[in-house]
Amino acid sequence: MIIGIIPARFASTRLMGKPLAMIGDKPMIQHTYESAKKSKLIEKLILAVDDAKVASVARGFGADVIETPKEIASGSDRIAYVSKIYKEADIIANIQGDEPFIHGEMIDQAIEPLLFDKSIEVTTLIKQIQTLKELRSPDVVKVVFDYNNYALYFSRSPIPFTRSAISDSAALEITDYYKHIGLYVFRRKALLKFTSLKQTDLEKTEMLEQLRMLENDIRIKVVETEYESISVDTQEDLKRARTFYKWLQKREKEK
Repeated sequence: MIIGIIPARFASTRLMGKPLAMIGDKPMIQHTYESAKKSKLIEKLILAVDDAKVASVARGFGADVIETPKEIASGSDRIAYVSKIYKEADIIANIQGDEPFIHGEMIDQAIEPLLFDKSIEVTTLIKQIQTLKELRSPDVVKVVFDYNNYALYFSRSPIPFTRSAISDSAALEITDYYKHIGLYVFRRKALLKFTSLKQTDLEKTEMLEQLRMLENDIRIKVVETEYESISVDTQEDLKRARTFYKWLQKREKEK
C-alpha cells in the first residue's frame, strides 16, 4: 500500500501557526492537502498534526487526521509515528506541509522508481538551479549525485566547487547545479531505520537530516523534476505564496 503523510507543525520557530496561515480563502494546510490529493499513485493521504486546532480545521475540510505528540520534533519522526499505525503501508511519501502548490505529478515522479526497482530504499526530488540567488542562498539546499542518480552529498553551500570559474555567475554558466526539493518517499523499513538513528556530525553541521541517511549507508535516489515548488518558511515566503495564488486565480478566470 502506498500512503502519503503530510506533517504539519503549528509551533514553527520561524512562522508560528504556519499550517493555518491563510493563502487566499484557504489555510495553507488545505492547499497542501488538496494539491497532494492530485497524486495518482497515493492510495491514502493523511495529515499528521501536533495541534488540536489544526486537527479540527483539517477535519473540517475532509482530511484524514492523526494527532501526534507535541514532543515529536521533526517531520520525519512524525511520519514514522503515523506509519506504525498504518502497518499495511510499504511505501510512504513524506509530503511537506509547507508546500501549498506541490504538483501531484511531482509526488508520483518520486514514487515511481520504488515501483520498478526493489533495491531503492529512498527517493527525493531535485531541480536544476537557474539563478544566482538560489545558488548563493543557504536556504536552497544543493545536491551532488553519482552516475546512477544516487545522492553523494547535500549542502547549504554551492556544490560542486567550480575551480576554474572566476565568479559565481561564471560557475553557473559552466557547471550544472541542482537544488533539493524536500519531498521523500521511503520504503517502510528504511524510514523506521532512519528515524531510529541518532543525529550525525554532518547533519548537525549543515542542519540537514538527510545527511544522517548518507552517513549510515541509506542510499537516496534523486529524481529530476521539471516542476517548481514554493516552500513557505517565513513571512516573506508567505507573501510570495499569496501573490502566486492570486495569479493562479486570475489565470483560472481567464480560461
